[in-house]
Amino acid sequence: MASVANPAAWRSIREAAFSQVSSESEGITLSVLGIRALLLYRIDEREHRRREAVGAEQLDSIAVLECLLALPVDLPVPVGSLPRQVEVRHLPHGAVESDTELVTRRAVRPLVVDLAVVSATDWRQGLERAGRFAPFCRRAVLLRRTPCAGLDEILAEAAFYGIGVFVHEQDGIRMALQPEAYRPLRHTAAAWYFVEELYGRLG
Repeated sequence: MASVANPAAWRSIREAAFSQVSSESEGITLSVLGIRALLLYRIDEREHRRREAVGAEQLDSIAVLECLLALPVDLPVPVGSLPRQVEVRHLPHGAVESDTELVTRRAVRPLVVDLAVVSATDWRQGLERAGRFAPFCRRAVLLRRTPCAGLDEILAEAAFYGIGVFVHEQDGIRMALQPEAYRPLRHTAAAWYFVEELYGRLG
């Protein structure tokens, strides 16, 4: 179940993470990957308008996305040269343009997730949950309270995993550790599926 993030909460996090996210990012809170998280994201308006204009079907299959990733964007490819001709001919409406000889991929990711933030009281649990987003975007944990032992151990472990740390203090939310930049080694169908699922739930 998705809901628009509490405006005060997500704006506070966005302000605390100003150098990490776009000023155009929107916030939504939803259950994903088995946990509840705040996602800061940006819609690709060009792709969004294209999909609306052609009445594109939802891309909700890993197999379909793997097929699309094998095609270059906006470049016609001879159908006969592809090893997966059957799959290409049966892709969802709006994903490609094709005829008997050529197929041209039009679909790209409809949005970008700038940051996933998991709120937690237990910091170890928070790091584990935030770590689930590693294949998809930058991630961080929001600590509802600072442990009596202090932040040093938490920050050291979070830094090892590239997870940012926000701390809820009396005067607001402070970023205690910046999240590591999201630099995927390759584009995967699973990562694309992640944003397609979010995009589908925004409507």
